[in-house]
Amino acid sequence: MNEMDQSFLQEYSSDFAVQKYSKQTAGLGINFLLESEYGPIYLKAVRQQLAAPVGKGLRMLEFGCGAGMNLIYCMELFNRMAIPVERAYGTDFSERLVNEAISELSALPSSLRDKVRFSVARNETLVTDLATSLNVGAGDVRGSFHFIFGVNTFRYPYRLGKGEDCARAIYELLMPGGVCVVIDMNNKFPMFRTRLRDKLTRPAGEHYLPTLKEYAQPFAAAGFEIRENRNFCWVPHSAGRGLLTLTRAVSPLLTAVVPSFAMRSLVVCRRPL
Repeated sequence: MNEMDQSFLQEYSSDFAVQKYSKQTAGLGINFLLESEYGPIYLKAVRQQLAAPVGKGLRMLEFGCGAGMNLIYCMELFNRMAIPVERAYGTDFSERLVNEAISELSALPSSLRDKVRFSVARNETLVTDLATSLNVGAGDVRGSFHFIFGVNTFRYPYRLGKGEDCARAIYELLMPGGVCVVIDMNNKFPMFRTRLRDKLTRPAGEHYLPTLKEYAQPFAAAGFEIRENRNFCWVPHSAGRGLLTLTRAVSPLLTAVVPSFAMRSLVVCRRPL
């Protein structure tokens, strides 16, 4: 493990990381975003972009899942929308966050909870790490997923020079016609508090944010069809009530005037049939 790996692992094993990436303590912003911004993207991906036959139900994976907020939300959302899920997996390189995600599963009814499994795995070695955690061969997980997604996580393998490794692993895990959604920080947004802090305290390579084009490039190189590639969203994950009210109010104007400066970058891609 190199110095940058150790730095990220230390950060994402801390009490602060657990609070930031657990739904109950992350802030009102993420709860709003899951329902109003991210949820519609996930639904569009599986309803309109997915071209693989679903059969008994979706098999989905969240990579870089943190404490499992997005995956648990997807289970609830798809259940409400009568979209069957056969199995759902969440992976993260931080064992502490994975353990927190496992404890968060108690929020789900047993009929959904029993379909979810969280495991320790690195983004750039997803195939081998996931297979190891499930005690199966790599061939058993290749081509086995309909839907894979990651939120605020792809920038890390990109910083390590392993963005294409991560994209290729996702390509291998998806079945033909399967869809991947990546949501991450937009390098043009000028007011990320964590980025300002990191610029003062960390080497340049540890706070670099890819451009919108750079987020998409590894997936195009891996052979994906890029279905969407845009900036969106003006509400911070950690927003409290006042900031949430303000950013919701100004979002339509900002989207109309300066869409390329929105907080998030989105890549939606599909493995060809």
